Amino acid sequence: MIDNCELAPDVLVHHPDLVNLYGCSVGEGSRIGAFVEIQRGASVGARCKISSHSFICEGVTIEDEVFIGHGVMFTNDIYPRATNQDGTVQTAADWSTINTLVRRGASIGSNATILAGVTVGEGAMVGAGTVVTKDVPPFATVAGVPARPINRIPAAPAEIKKGLAPC
Repeated sequence: MIDNCELAPDVLVHHPDLVNLYGCSVGEGSRIGAFVEIQRGASVGARCKISSHSFICEGVTIEDEVFIGHGVMFTNDIYPRATNQDGTVQTAADWSTINTLVRRGASIGSNATILAGVTVGEGAMVGAGTVVTKDVPPFATVAGVPARPINRIPAAPAEIKKGLAPC
């Protein structure tokens, strides 16, 4: 189902009958795989690839040229509960969305989980199966549960062209 979304030109939804896109925006040239859900208020930039079985919830902003692997899960609530202290079922009025940001050119490996409120830095790489609980610096590679730095990408192509390669 695709409902009330802003889809820029050349967005490719591989199986429109096998996705849930509602109230979101997707930038030009992005590709969306099967069994993906992108919720109201989420934003995907231009030239992104969102692989199958991924979940992008309200409050998530994905900038341009980001790769999201298969089965990536985002969260938007740090302390989720089904009920209030008095036992009543929670409604939208009982919680607030915590925003998450994935910066330009980042890559998130399959089955990673990105917790609410973090920023994945520009050009960063998140390993498959990683649980990201804290911000990921630009051009860092993180892996594990919880995510830990394992190395730094020597330089992004744009940094090399500008003579800004990290030390």
